[in-house]
Amino acid sequence: MARVTWIFSPERVDTPDATALRRDYYDEVASRYWKRPATAAEIDEGLADDGAELLAPPTGDFRVARFGGEPAGCGGVLLLGEDRAELTRVYLRPAFRGRGGAGALLAELEDAARALGARRTVLNTRLDLIEARSLYVRHGYAEIPAYCTGPYMEIWYGKELFPAATA
Repeated sequence: MARVTWIFSPERVDTPDATALRRDYYDEVASRYWKRPATAAEIDEGLADDGAELLAPPTGDFRVARFGGEPAGCGGVLLLGEDRAELTRVYLRPAFRGRGGAGALLAELEDAARALGARRTVLNTRLDLIEARSLYVRHGYAEIPAYCTGPYMEIWYGKELFPAATA
């Protein structure tokens, strides 16, 4: 029996898989916030002019996670300065959670941040996204002072990046 593994690849945010994953991400976080299902129009509005085009070199990176060949998750890295990068749109579809992909996706995004020259990663999230907050803390992120503001930003985390381990 073949072992199913996670595969991560850089991808433009406008490919069909990346677009579908970004829509699923926005649907989940918006629906949880509004405590009702988001409509397709609300998702379209939320994704319009959201800055995702910056998640490409030289200002960033966007990765698609696949499990057994199926698009399962995504995440982005955005350079905020010479040596600091923000993790954003970190998401795994519910059907793929609990299979080790979230931690692997974080490690992949950290490697992408290093490749862009970052020595520190930061991120922001909402207090109600408890699973995400637990994931970040489990992987070495600590609460930091706010580095940005916005309507859906309630808690901020940061992590120093060390050179990637070599095998």
